[in-house]
Amino acid sequence: MLYRVEGIVIRSTDYGEGNKIVTLLTSTHGKQGVVIRGARKLKSRYGALAQLFTYGEYSFYKSGSLGTLGSGEVIESFRELREGLEGPAYASYAAELTDRAVGDEEAGDFLFRQLKACLKALAEGKDPGVVMRVYEMIIVGTAGYLPVLDECASCGRAEGPFRFSPPAGGALCPLCRHRDPAAMELDDGVWKLLRLFTGLDLSRLGNITLKDSSKNQLQLSMRRWMDHYMGLNLKSRHFLDQLERHGELLGRPPENGTRERRPDPDPEGDSAV
Repeated sequence: MLYRVEGIVIRSTDYGEGNKIVTLLTSTHGKQGVVIRGARKLKSRYGALAQLFTYGEYSFYKSGSLGTLGSGEVIESFRELREGLEGPAYASYAAELTDRAVGDEEAGDFLFRQLKACLKALAEGKDPGVVMRVYEMIIVGTAGYLPVLDECASCGRAEGPFRFSPPAGGALCPLCRHRDPAAMELDDGVWKLLRLFTGLDLSRLGNITLKDSSKNQLQLSMRRWMDHYMGLNLKSRHFLDQLERHGELLGRPPENGTRERRPDPDPEGDSAV
C-alpha cells in the first residue's frame, strides 16, 4: 500500500550497503520506519530526506513493519541545526527524546506540530535553555506524567509556599514537606514558568530572557522529574551535559568569565508567549 505523509526525521541509521532506515514522526501515522535506498551514496537524490531533523513529504510503500521510500521532497531542511555545536546538540536531544520517551500510540499530530515548532525555535536562535524545558514538559505530558503544580500533590492544599518533589508527584505544601526532605525549593518565577509550560504551545513561544539561576532551577527540576518517571539514558543528553559543564551552552560563561545577569520577565507577559 502507498502512503503519503509529512514527517520529521527523529532517527537515521545505516542499513546495508548505501541505505538508511529513518524513523519519522508524522502528523497522521505516528512514528513510522522507512527504508531509503541509496541514501548514503554521494549522488543520491534522496540523501537529504534521510538526514536528522529534516521535515519533508515522504511517499512510501509498506507491506510489513517498515516502509520503502518511493519518492519525497524536503519541505524544511533545518540546515542551521547541523552546524556548529549548539544546534546539533539541542536538536539531537529533542529528536532522541521524542524517539525514546513517546510510544507509537502516543505520537500524533499535536506532538508532530510541537517538535516542528521546537526545531524552528532552535533554528531561529531562541534561547535553547527555555525552548528545551518547554519541549520536555510537552513530552512528559504526552507520555502521561505531568506534575501537579497548582496544589499540593499529597493533600490537595492550595496554600504554599510549595517545594518541588518528583517522588510525591509535584508540589508539596509546608504540612506535607516531611514526605520528601529532598524536595526542591524553587523561586516564584520558576514556579510560574513551570505552570505556564504545562499548557504552552511551542509555536507561541516568544523570546524570554532568564537569569542563569532560573535556567538552572528549571533544568534541574525537569531532569529530576524525567529521571524519576522515565529513567531514560540518552546519549544526546550526556553530550549536552559535557558541553554545559564547560560553559559552552545555556549562555553560561567560562569558569573565569563574567556575564551580565538580567531580571526574570513576567512569564505571563507578552515576552513569554
